Amino acid sequence: MIKNELTATDLETKDFYYDLPEDRIAQTPVEPRDSSKLMVVNRKTGELSHKIFRDIIDELHPGDVLVINDSKVIPARLYGVKQPTGAKIEVVLLRQKETDLWEILIRPGRRTPVGTVVSFGDGLLTGEVVDVVEDGNRIMRFTHEGENIFEILDRIGQMPLPPYIREKLKDKDRYNTVYAREEGSAAAPTAGLHFTKELLDRIREKGVKVVPVMLHVGLGTFRPVKEKKITDHIMHTEYISVTSEAADAINSRTGRLIAVGTTSCRTIESAADDNGIVHPVSDDTGIFIYPGYRFKAVEGLITNFHLPESTLLMLVSAFSSKEIMMNAYREAIDTGYRFFSFGDAMLIE
Repeated sequence: MIKNELTATDLETKDFYYDLPEDRIAQTPVEPRDSSKLMVVNRKTGELSHKIFRDIIDELHPGDVLVINDSKVIPARLYGVKQPTGAKIEVVLLRQKETDLWEILIRPGRRTPVGTVVSFGDGLLTGEVVDVVEDGNRIMRFTHEGENIFEILDRIGQMPLPPYIREKLKDKDRYNTVYAREEGSAAAPTAGLHFTKELLDRIREKGVKVVPVMLHVGLGTFRPVKEKKITDHIMHTEYISVTSEAADAINSRTGRLIAVGTTSCRTIESAADDNGIVHPVSDDTGIFIYPGYRFKAVEGLITNFHLPESTLLMLVSAFSSKEIMMNAYREAIDTGYRFFSFGDAMLIE
């Protein structure tokens, strides 16, 4: 488990609150992907400029390394019936522990003790609750015939869209990046949703390396912090992987290291030593980044606009400053930017 020493701070959770009109929450993705808005923020001066996302190529330079998270969101939301009562049950797969053993979020939780059996997809998949873990989550063991569980999920599962998205997603692929590869996320690394394959090709042709790392995104990423003092917050953990090839490509760069999304940023900062050298890693990370944190390797950040009082808003405030970020968010609201998972983007450099 990778954690960091928490810096002392007087900042409280309420310091990261802002008021967002509901009509600013993006309900559907834009088409094409790279036509979303892009706010460029100078993290030292706070200077802002407004572009279209595809124009990000003008902000990248030969020798830069763009680090992407190639984790793939699975259709992790399942609707089933409790055996033998027939009561309706909703399950979200959070994390794969073994081949058919998963940590899950289950509703209604109070009616699903150890031993509860749930049938999904008219019996294509059966799950039994075998343990209860912290936060009330369950461990469920699945049984099925023939296909592996991911093939069954593709047939009967739904994408686990955040609760603030109420529109039905017409195309499952739009809640994954074009470079998503390794199945295991319960939520999308949303900053990467803006890239098209064509834009990535143009970026590579410019002399920018695109280097994949992996963090399986959990739902804890989006949860607001409930504690008054931010240092009292218990950070969720997520599985990360940085290969030796990825570490070598990052460490041999001649330009900047720019993380695509807070997930890539947390992965790199978990894998980097105090000298900024990134090492291969395969582990859980519970790194918590908020103002006062000293960044070890990341030099630029592409990100979406995050929920009030969230750890993600704290992270981007640490990368720039709380004052600069809050001003940028006010500007985004005033000028019609779309927020959250399917919303617009920001480049902090």
